[in-house]
Amino acid sequence: MDSSHEDRDRWTVHGERSLYESPWVRLGKADITTPSGNRFEHHTVTLSPAAVIAVLDRDEEHVLMSHRHRFVPDVWGWELPGGLVDQDEDPERAAVREALEETGYKVGAVETVATFEPVIGIVRSPHHVFVGKDAELVADPTESDEGDYEWVPLSDVHALICSGKVQSSGTLVALLHLLGN
Repeated sequence: MDSSHEDRDRWTVHGERSLYESPWVRLGKADITTPSGNRFEHHTVTLSPAAVIAVLDRDEEHVLMSHRHRFVPDVWGWELPGGLVDQDEDPERAAVREALEETGYKVGAVETVATFEPVIGIVRSPHHVFVGKDAELVADPTESDEGDYEWVPLSDVHALICSGKVQSSGTLVALLHLLGN
């Protein structure tokens, strides 16, 4: 795609104001003009960046996952370790830190999978996805509300996804990556 096409189809942001802010979320309204010339206010939501990591066992036949409840959508599902990236923290470091805090496993080698926006039309929240290998149990988990982690066979992952038992976007991206390799 050439840059003239990108310039022609770019949305113009004339400004943005905050409607609500907390350490967790910012709700805003942006004054925008679409490529077709329509000008209006568009809601925006800004969340902190997140990082998720698929921790594999030594044989790379199992992935470390937790079955847990999420109260906002009121669903139970399988998830990988992950969480928010602290300010000035490297996303890979955040993923490795979250794995240790939630599972007690220290990850050795880390592979970057992708960075994506889970709700790109209205929400700013980059999600960083990694695969961790050479994991070693070094401690008890320090976070007690993340569910109980267990080694799930990779051969079971496709069925978990197809049956709707994996709903977290970062977890889906990581697991689909593993299934595609």
